Amino acid sequence: MHDNRNALGGLSGDCRSTVCISTNRVLDSCRDRDCFEDARVYLTAYGEEVIASATSVRTKYARTLWAYVGLEEVPFNCGFYQIAVRYYIEVTVEACMGIGRSQTVKGLVVLEKDVILYGGEGGVTSFSSGPYNTFCNMGDPGSVTTSDPVAVVETVEPVLLGTRVAQDCCTCGCGCDGLEVPNEVLQGFDGELVSSTGGCKLLVSLGIFSVIRIERPAQLLVSATDYSVPDKECDANCGNESPCDLFRSIAFPSARFKGNTCCESATDTASERGGGCGCGKR
Repeated sequence: MHDNRNALGGLSGDCRSTVCISTNRVLDSCRDRDCFEDARVYLTAYGEEVIASATSVRTKYARTLWAYVGLEEVPFNCGFYQIAVRYYIEVTVEACMGIGRSQTVKGLVVLEKDVILYGGEGGVTSFSSGPYNTFCNMGDPGSVTTSDPVAVVETVEPVLLGTRVAQDCCTCGCGCDGLEVPNEVLQGFDGELVSSTGGCKLLVSLGIFSVIRIERPAQLLVSATDYSVPDKECDANCGNESPCDLFRSIAFPSARFKGNTCCESATDTASERGGGCGCGKR
């Protein structure tokens, strides 16, 4: 028992050694740019009245509230999994009600996409200890892990590409009455979202950049260095330094004053759009 205990090495005697860690290993990943054209914006009853009475509308901005990520094994393809992603996006719309009058309403856009990635195979079920996993209490589902991998979706805020109002349109086969939205998402709206298919419909076109990967728990051997105590001392103001002295110690934000850096978060896409500092906003 004593020989097996230190078989993988440790940091007790040597500051540098090889240790075993348990982490998630990325087995497959992909990136994508999806353009969703004429996606319906679900509004409240008041929002639909505002859109119906408006002379013109524009979408000010959009943000992703939540995303459902589903994972299912692909039949007859060992190790491959289908990842279903459903985005719930909040859009803020400004409607012109007349000269000098505008009204702002919020709506919800639901977008879906599928992708297939390799997730490997596993045939074990893992159990872990925890405060609720005791001899007399076995009701903690978080302590049990199946052999399925985990899908992760990363995305930036949607890019607004267009907005329009359509009359008596049906964008999803005239069967949209069964809209399923999590309660956590609905709490951000002032009223119940209307999902009927009659009347005016607000449509938006959105672009989404995403990175999707599939992970599986793994044990890896890595080189590790023993923790060292930092040389830097904690410095607190403690009221001895004036606000102006503290302000003078802050580095001057020169980059904020450069005219070509307002789109730093969209550097990769600005060149493709041929854009400057508009960042694709409409």
